[in-house]
Amino acid sequence: MNAASPIHATHCADNARFIQAEILENEPVAQDTFRLRVEAAEIAARIVPGQFVMIRLAGVNDPLLGRALALYDVSASRAAIDVVYLRMGKLTRELARRQPGDAVELWGPLGNGFVLPAADRLVMVAGGIGQTPMLALGKEALGVCSYGRPSRTAPRFGSTVLCYGVRNASLLAGADDFRAAGIDLRIASDDGSIGRHGLVTELLVEALQECGDQSVVVATCGPEPMMARVAEICADRGVLCFASLETPMACGIGICFSCVAPVRQQDGGWDYKRTCVEGPVFDAASLVWE
Repeated sequence: MNAASPIHATHCADNARFIQAEILENEPVAQDTFRLRVEAAEIAARIVPGQFVMIRLAGVNDPLLGRALALYDVSASRAAIDVVYLRMGKLTRELARRQPGDAVELWGPLGNGFVLPAADRLVMVAGGIGQTPMLALGKEALGVCSYGRPSRTAPRFGSTVLCYGVRNASLLAGADDFRAAGIDLRIASDDGSIGRHGLVTELLVEALQECGDQSVVVATCGPEPMMARVAEICADRGVLCFASLETPMACGIGICFSCVAPVRQQDGGWDYKRTCVEGPVFDAASLVWE
């Protein structure tokens, strides 16, 4: 297969493309966790932190539905994108067996990414596989990398912290990537095998206490109970918080309504919003945490 161009490309949404793309790398980065790099120059040129792609196996009808994977990063050449996934279902188990040169089908970029206000410090809180959208966000916040075409104007933060919670040390993925980007990485684990023995939200409280008179914005992704607690902590302190939801998606383009989330309205009521179209990033204070 020619790595210089996708096999085919057709429009599927306003700013999205559907392509069949070549796998360039598919490497384990932690227990049952892989970093996948695919050649996708047209998507790489458009995608911004917090957006995602839908991915499925090329030429395969079982499983039929794709899987939503957040942007991890864009390659230095801007010809490829990286995503990180956990091997846990039929599609991801099969994906983990794929080798460089094999093909996958992608459509994206999809969803709304992070749009953050300016502040002195960005604190990111991730649990489980929720660290995946945080590398690109942190790099953009520090001015290490720009995203989108033309490159979008995003605020620069004086410092960026990632509070990253895992069940145990074997599941910690991408630590070197975050440190290399200049992100202050702080780790908590359920069993104490790495970092702080305890909850990642304890690290968040400490990071907020350190800010003093500095302005701060929080971004979070991970298990819903964790994000609900992050949102509560931020609300109690008057801190803006933005949550990237991991709601399962079937189509990724708003047709099937399978990924709805309850969101508060200005009149005080609430309504369901599609995570794939209106999200996946929401103001955490607007979400109805169940």
